[in-house]
Amino acid sequence: MDKFESMQAFTKVVEAGGFAAAARKMNLSRSTVNKLVINLEKQLGVQLLYRTTRQVTLTDTGKAFYERCISILGDLQEAELEVSQQNTEPKGTFTINAPMSFGISKLGSLVADFMAQYSDIKIQLTLEDRFVDPIREGYDFVVRIAAKSESPNLVANPIAPIKRVLCAAPSYLEAKGIPTHPEQLVNHSCLHYGYLATGSQWILRNSDREWKVPINGVFCSNNGEVLRDVAVRGLGIALLPSFIVEQELNNGKLQVVLPSYTPPDVFLLAIYPVNRHLSAKTKLFTQFLRDNFLDLERFKRTSYNSAVESVGQNKTINILQ
Repeated sequence: MDKFESMQAFTKVVEAGGFAAAARKMNLSRSTVNKLVINLEKQLGVQLLYRTTRQVTLTDTGKAFYERCISILGDLQEAELEVSQQNTEPKGTFTINAPMSFGISKLGSLVADFMAQYSDIKIQLTLEDRFVDPIREGYDFVVRIAAKSESPNLVANPIAPIKRVLCAAPSYLEAKGIPTHPEQLVNHSCLHYGYLATGSQWILRNSDREWKVPINGVFCSNNGEVLRDVAVRGLGIALLPSFIVEQELNNGKLQVVLPSYTPPDVFLLAIYPVNRHLSAKTKLFTQFLRDNFLDLERFKRTSYNSAVESVGQNKTINILQ
């Protein structure tokens, strides 16, 4: 049996979590996939997988070998893509996963523009807020708003910085008082994003130092638009990306809290398996996002900074002028 085919079967079993699921993805029988992996183990003289009736897990040797397989197979696929796509137009299905709020407010119309420009590409766009592993779940491209991260199997390409703001309704601040220091947030009702990487604490910075504030989370949701709507009703202080609350900040339904203390920026990330790095569709869509969002975020950052400078004269701060 071909060693590359055996390595592909092994990686698919790991990523799919079992032989049956891997067989479906490879359009092979379960017994064929099993034979490929057994053959690989015999050739190497080691056990790569622990097998039970319910699950398949990697041995320590299997973990190390899996990382090497991903690298080798990724290099091979990149080389094939680079050669095969030199003189061809990009076409075929391109599967994308993106966050719900961002997908609805920003991405939908851009995908339509992208498809108009590249008519031979068919897009399948799925929106959800949980973290998605494109390898395990079979996506070509994942868009996420998060801190920069590294993975040996994934490329996380920063497209643009996303500014976040602390904000609350004027009615809440009138009733509960306006905090003037990060440590005062522990005495306030906070509206908490369920997938925040820092858990139940908010990180705020000024020119001198950083504060990690444990928050009193009176409401938690995994969707930014829900948190925004609850904040508008006066139920607490929320930490949200600027694009979700820009309209409410402009019309006065929300106002910035603690403008002198800023949360660390997160980034609009293009995430994809390393073996998609030279894919024409991946390169085109990555550049398309960069062209459409980098200038927009620079504009927002400039507008926000200008608004903060005038906080002494205005209680309500507009993030976009």
